[in-house]
Amino acid sequence: MSLDLAALAARLSAEPGVLGADIAHGELTVLVEKAGYLPLFQLLRDDLELQFSTFVDLTGVDYPERAQRFDVVVHLLSMKTNARIRVKLAVGEDEAVPSLVDLYPTANWFEREAFDMYGLLFEGHPDLRRLLTDYGFVGYPLRKDFP
Repeated sequence: MSLDLAALAARLSAEPGVLGADIAHGELTVLVEKAGYLPLFQLLRDDLELQFSTFVDLTGVDYPERAQRFDVVVHLLSMKTNARIRVKLAVGEDEAVPSLVDLYPTANWFEREAFDMYGLLFEGHPDLRRLLTDYGFVGYPLRKDFP
């Protein structure tokens, strides 16, 4: 079964908290605000037509010139439709993002890595601590202002 990305983009754009959707290079990117973040992932995972059940990746992107400095970027895969989706959430430097660990247990270490490398905070994460750097390490190596 293939998924009509244009129809999905229109459907998701109507969801509360979704700011927009765009198709590029055969993949759908959805921009979401914080209030719609968890409900969107719940829908993507649990909707029987979509079944985006495979959590592929989560990372951050640093835009120091913006008021909402970071994008949290999540990639999902639907094994049912063989479709991929990218979800982006813009957040401020000290703003916590809802954790996806309860919906996607594999998000655990990805969120820890984003915390360790960018300083992104994940509210409700069961074990948010450094993953790749030493516990006494100061700073966040993937921020553009890191020396």
